Amino acid sequence: MKRLTRKVFGGALVIVLAILFISHSCRKSDKSYNFETAIVKKGSIINTITATGTIQADTTVMIGTQVSGVINKIYVDFNSHVKKGQLLAELDKTPLQTQVQQAEASLDDAKSEVTFQTATYERYKALLDKKLVAQADYDQVKYNYDKAKANLKTAQAGYDKSRVNLSYASIYSPIIGVVLNRAVDQGQTVAASFSTPNLFTIGNDLTKMQVQANVDEADIGQLRKGQPVSFTVDAYPTEIFKGDVRQIRLQPVVTSNVVTYTVIVNAPNPELKLMPGMTANITVLVQKIDSVLMVPGKALRFTPDATWLTDYTKNNPIPQRQGQGAGAPAGAGGTERAGGAQGGKKPVVVWVKTGDKVHRTRIATGAIDGSNAEIKFGLKEGDEVILSMTAAGKTKTPSTPTTTSPFMPTRPGGR
Repeated sequence: MKRLTRKVFGGALVIVLAILFISHSCRKSDKSYNFETAIVKKGSIINTITATGTIQADTTVMIGTQVSGVINKIYVDFNSHVKKGQLLAELDKTPLQTQVQQAEASLDDAKSEVTFQTATYERYKALLDKKLVAQADYDQVKYNYDKAKANLKTAQAGYDKSRVNLSYASIYSPIIGVVLNRAVDQGQTVAASFSTPNLFTIGNDLTKMQVQANVDEADIGQLRKGQPVSFTVDAYPTEIFKGDVRQIRLQPVVTSNVVTYTVIVNAPNPELKLMPGMTANITVLVQKIDSVLMVPGKALRFTPDATWLTDYTKNNPIPQRQGQGAGAPAGAGGTERAGGAQGGKKPVVVWVKTGDKVHRTRIATGAIDGSNAEIKFGLKEGDEVILSMTAAGKTKTPSTPTTTSPFMPTRPGGR
């Protein structure tokens, strides 16, 4: 009887010790660590591109002159509003009018020569028909007649050119706009021999501006025409201006081996706050997905503590809940084939905390921004994912480096 009692007592003791050992192991693996977690919830995935650019008028015209001369009068100034065809300035017309008179005199001389040669030609033609003049004499008269007509055309062209040059002495505005720059003063001489001098710069409608932004080659592939743009300028740091992508130019701009592309952004300016030449810091919205399940990107990069992971692997040799979250397709099983069908990305492992228990699960991600990732399947709203873990009772205290001055004396043997 005593021997039987000892056996029963010994068996009960072994069972109790086993239960205590298992409980201690579980507490060691689960309760001896503190977990930083986040709740899976719905939100928006937003991706943007930033760049800098310069604000300019939508249409800018540089007005010059095709003739040389002295600026006689200027009728506009900086910031003057002008209409199409409005007179802006006049050059001294005296030398140009002299050229017109000379060309007119040459034209009259050519006309007289044609009249004389015409009469001579007709007379010799009548005599030739009666065989009263030699053929050689007739040919000479015919040559003089044709030459006189050609000289008349040359004189007429010279006269027309001199009249056109005279008209160039008056500078008119080709568009409606505002004078942004006036590069000449009254009495100044301009020479148009080799290049056209720039007299005025006129911006078209300053209520419709544009931003010429330089976008890096690494980001240009994400831009599309019509994408919304927001930008700020230093003059109004608290105000955000809106626009959209109008044009993506194909010509690259290479500066110090850095390749950028020029992107034109529409910039409405109804209040005329934006001025040409301002620097704009633009942000282009390239992707926005609303109402999707999100998980912090930190959860995708989380790796458990090695000691804890060893204990977990011993107690859980087979991964749990692989691919069985909300929305997982039938037969997915957490395999890479199923992940590839959902969003085209490989499944990744995240760790989920449910009460006091921790388990791992495979998920498939979609769009990713700087801080969150879209969940295609593997998790459901309200799940608690682990971001980091620390051993209980341990606090991270940053070490403060000891700094010493090289000019302070030190004790012998001291540090």
